Amino acid sequence: MEILFKKTCHKNTKNRKVSLFIFFFLLSISSIAQEKPKDTTKVTKLDEVLIAGVRAQKNNPVTFTNVSKEQIAPRNLGQDIPILLNYLPSVVSTTDAGNGIGYTYMRVRGTDGSRINVTLNGVPFNDSESQGTFFVNLPDFASSVESLQLQRGVGTSTNGAGAFGASLNMQTKSFQEKSYAEIANSIGSFNTRKHTLAFGTGLHNNFEFNGRISQIASDGYVDRASTNMFGYFFNANYIHKSTQIKALFFGGKEKTYQAWYGIEDLDKLKNDRTFNPAGMYFDADGTMRFHDNETDNYWQNHFQLHWSEKWSEKWSSNVALHYTIGKGYFEQYREDETLSDYFLPDFQGNGTSDLIRKRWLDNDFFGTTFSLNYKNSKTDVLFGGAANRYLGKHFGEVVWTQYYVPNSNRYYNNIGNKDDVNVYVKASQTFGKLNVFADLQYRMVFYEANSFRFDDVNDAFRFFNPKVGLNYQLNSKNAFYTFAGIANKEPRRDDYENGSTKSERLFDFELGWKYSSKKMIVNANAFYMQYKNQLVLTGALNDVGSPIFTNSGSSYRLGLELESTLKLGSKFTLQPNVTLSQNKNEDFFFQRDGVLQNLGNTDIAFSPNLVIGNAITYSPKKNLNLTILNKFVGKQFMGNIDSERSILKEYHFHDINITYLWKINKGLKSILFSGLINNVLDNKFESNGYFYTFDDDFSNPGTITTIEGAGYFPQATRNFLVGATLTF
Repeated sequence: MEILFKKTCHKNTKNRKVSLFIFFFLLSISSIAQEKPKDTTKVTKLDEVLIAGVRAQKNNPVTFTNVSKEQIAPRNLGQDIPILLNYLPSVVSTTDAGNGIGYTYMRVRGTDGSRINVTLNGVPFNDSESQGTFFVNLPDFASSVESLQLQRGVGTSTNGAGAFGASLNMQTKSFQEKSYAEIANSIGSFNTRKHTLAFGTGLHNNFEFNGRISQIASDGYVDRASTNMFGYFFNANYIHKSTQIKALFFGGKEKTYQAWYGIEDLDKLKNDRTFNPAGMYFDADGTMRFHDNETDNYWQNHFQLHWSEKWSEKWSSNVALHYTIGKGYFEQYREDETLSDYFLPDFQGNGTSDLIRKRWLDNDFFGTTFSLNYKNSKTDVLFGGAANRYLGKHFGEVVWTQYYVPNSNRYYNNIGNKDDVNVYVKASQTFGKLNVFADLQYRMVFYEANSFRFDDVNDAFRFFNPKVGLNYQLNSKNAFYTFAGIANKEPRRDDYENGSTKSERLFDFELGWKYSSKKMIVNANAFYMQYKNQLVLTGALNDVGSPIFTNSGSSYRLGLELESTLKLGSKFTLQPNVTLSQNKNEDFFFQRDGVLQNLGNTDIAFSPNLVIGNAITYSPKKNLNLTILNKFVGKQFMGNIDSERSILKEYHFHDINITYLWKINKGLKSILFSGLINNVLDNKFESNGYFYTFDDDFSNPGTITTIEGAGYFPQATRNFLVGATLTF
């Protein structure tokens, strides 16, 4: 977790006590209830009320893919959610440590995680300032997910920052009518291990309680890229007739050795692929050493309280309160730093020194989300919104110098506070075979921040985000849809630091066909995404390994996505998908060799024109499955100037997943055995990297020469994970 980008909170113990009081108060009223639900049909539909505000429905003209917990389970052996979703259409995942554990990221249609709007039960998860998502803060969260939906493009209105490439909403496990217990353990390459204990009391007297605790650790493929994570999830449910109240308390703690810088030395990339420069320094004898504690440390805790009510067959509502608290830091060893930059005194005439610094983030995020839904056989109208506040504290400390130990030196102390309010109305009306969809959102953002890197900020943004679409159900198998939508998004904190302070606007157009039969499902859609002032990745990283963006003016993404599920007899299933796209900056300007040049249309950074995924599943007998997973990612540029030096080569890899479910039904109900061989062909590839330029005016006085450089993040060669889940 790059701590400068992290979200959460705080030192205000009063607020924490209030949240805990709400949580335990709910447990109390739940345990008092005595009457069992009389209408189980209404009870099972209550979770639909919870997710109605963020999910697209089958007849909506939106491009999306649904994933169930059953689809996640076979590969849920410790790797993070972006890796588990890697085989979905238009998704490209990468990981710092190389083996999918720790810091992992995903891009959709070439857009990075800061423009993928992620919600947990409708509550925003993206960090308010960086707008990024850090799944490392929620270890083993996949074990508590009931289902998820990945919308590509603008999608439907949801809470949080505007979606500029995709929206990912995750619904966590709800109540279980019967009691259960699960013990899951897995081990694998690079000393990887995962241990999970989950349980549920079953529904008794209108009350159910379930939970999970997990521990995941790995040394990582990259040198010293170790991680040690603890995660938890607890859920209390009160269910009475058409009422569901659920309290959730989940989060995690992680300690990860930094691997944010990749490898810049091409010789090392070829001969020493696991080299990690993080923490490197030279001692007084000139010997290369590494700082033992060049680590990232973060704690994050989420509280959610949801009340879902089905008032009648047509009316339902959901109200949620949420509060996220978090605090953490990363530690760095820095060589030859100027002491005055840290407001430290010289030591006997020495103005520079090696030192160790910590950069902290201490944040709160809290608010409410709400929705009211009217639905009958032809009409579906939803009114909803949210009001959220983020209070962030950024500060840095020097804890050691080679000459003396400072006394609690804090060399910067900044804030970043943000209010985010939105309201929306979604309407879906069916006229025979035609469904008309409209979605109108009004969003207000107020941001106040200061930093030693930019002037004080006190900005307000007001966005209107309309979407309309048509879905035509030709017959029981074929449907066609068209969609047009507008999204707007405010700059990130780091954008202010880099001088990019304009908001972005996206016009998204989608045209699709859906085919569904017993043996085949096909989804095909064409998209055109036109951007104004899109903040594109420059390819460069800042001093803490975080990506730098710049406004590109006008740009677009044009493409075709195909995904299908084919059942070949009773034993074979194929799930191929492919994305063909063109991603361009229009009339891109760049200063090369001291001269500002119009480079014309250039490729947008980190946007491959071809992405292919496939899963072939063979089921020789009941409860035994063998799946071969394939992924191909085409050539991409890591910068926006089409430099040969910035090319990230095409790559492909293949995984094999084997599962067998042994049903016992004697106290021990079943054992699920899982095996995963990643990159079975042992390919050497890099899924991510960086590109930078700088002007050199010293080697040839009187001239300016633009120097280019690049680095890469190697991914693991052949490796494995095996595990077993015992269900009682």
